[in-house]
Amino acid sequence: MSQQVEHFRVGYALEAKKVLSMIKPSLIDHAKSRGIHIIQIDITKPLIDQGPFNCIIHKLYGQEWKNQLQQLSSKNPSLVVIDPLDAIEKIHNRVSMLQVVNQLKITQRCETIGAPKQVVIYESESVDIGELGFPVIAKALAANGSELSHKMSLVFNINGLKELEPPIVLQEFVNHGGVIFKVYVAGNHIKCVKRRSLPDISEDKLGISGGILSFSQISNLASEDASGDSYAKVIEEAKMPSLSFVSEVANGLREALKLHLFNFDMIRDNRDGNRYLVIDINYFPGYAKMPSYETILTDFFLDIARQTQSENSD
Repeated sequence: MSQQVEHFRVGYALEAKKVLSMIKPSLIDHAKSRGIHIIQIDITKPLIDQGPFNCIIHKLYGQEWKNQLQQLSSKNPSLVVIDPLDAIEKIHNRVSMLQVVNQLKITQRCETIGAPKQVVIYESESVDIGELGFPVIAKALAANGSELSHKMSLVFNINGLKELEPPIVLQEFVNHGGVIFKVYVAGNHIKCVKRRSLPDISEDKLGISGGILSFSQISNLASEDASGDSYAKVIEEAKMPSLSFVSEVANGLREALKLHLFNFDMIRDNRDGNRYLVIDINYFPGYAKMPSYETILTDFFLDIARQTQSENSD
């Protein structure tokens, strides 16, 4: 029989935009009905003067915030901080982010996991795509949630590369049927959903003038070639990876990254229908976009509460 949870206080430290998109009344009310009290942390005031909290969830960075968390944790050793800044910082670099993927030990025999090939360009004078072939996806090296980090382009030739400003990561583009699998992780709770992605690129598109297109331009071009109904049909007909495979990948990443709250984007390689590639990992994503997110996050908080109660009773 699971332990009864009463008045477990979860403080959240988030930027205003994140608060509006995620901390909705439906989440607060559902959590409260299960004994979880979700409380806003005033990020303009010292953390040590607020609370008390049993757990803190956050998406803030910088040395000052790190010092505040350490100060409060020293005062309250039983405080659970989700997640440690040192662990979060590892996925703020698009190179180190995906290194753990190829190290995962997956027992599933039918489906395999990997990461796309990547090359880092630090200086515009030394552009070498190595073993990559065109097209490639160009992304900012930093994946810190800034506006710049979200800008991505599809590069078709060497002329397109000249328009980019280093440091950047070039990632091989793999045709994947125009569907991406977004896997949300909240501790042991995992949810995989299908979303529209970039369309497949045929050989005749490689000679495109200019040599580079932003992702928004590609989406616009794709919209001209296909109706909304046809896209919906593509997504609807796309086969989901097996739940056991998704769970094993998610749990492997959770343990390797030492993170509780994240999602990862995964595609199915058209060249091998059983081969999947993790192309991106994001900390503390937009959970509200996930069906029944209130239940999943509340169940995650309950897991933390019960674990804390068990440790404190020993």
